[in-house]
Amino acid sequence: MAANWTHGNAGEDTGDTRGWLLGHFIDPSKGVRASKDVEVKWGVHPAGDKRPEWTSDDQRTTLLLLVQGNFRLDLTEGSFNLTKQGDYVLWGPGIDHSWEAIDETVIITVRWPSAPAA
Repeated sequence: MAANWTHGNAGEDTGDTRGWLLGHFIDPSKGVRASKDVEVKWGVHPAGDKRPEWTSDDQRTTLLLLVQGNFRLDLTEGSFNLTKQGDYVLWGPGIDHSWEAIDETVIITVRWPSAPAA
């Protein structure tokens, strides 16, 4: 049985999961990191890194929280520059997004529930 607690370093523990620390896609052998309730991502992006194509999600709510850097988030509802530590954008199901790291950026993304894309 997998442990119901863990500790570690987000940067080190997410190298093989594209930055995702928690979620349904984490191997159950990782214990409490495998979750159907929530997904958490530790995102480290070099300046100029971007996802220009629009990504949609009709199932989940998403919170994007700036740790450091300068990050532009484009939603179908408008564009936002996160420049101050702690800046965030929160959006619900049915809103599409794309993004670009203007400077080297660290962000935390939280999505819920954790579910495969439709």
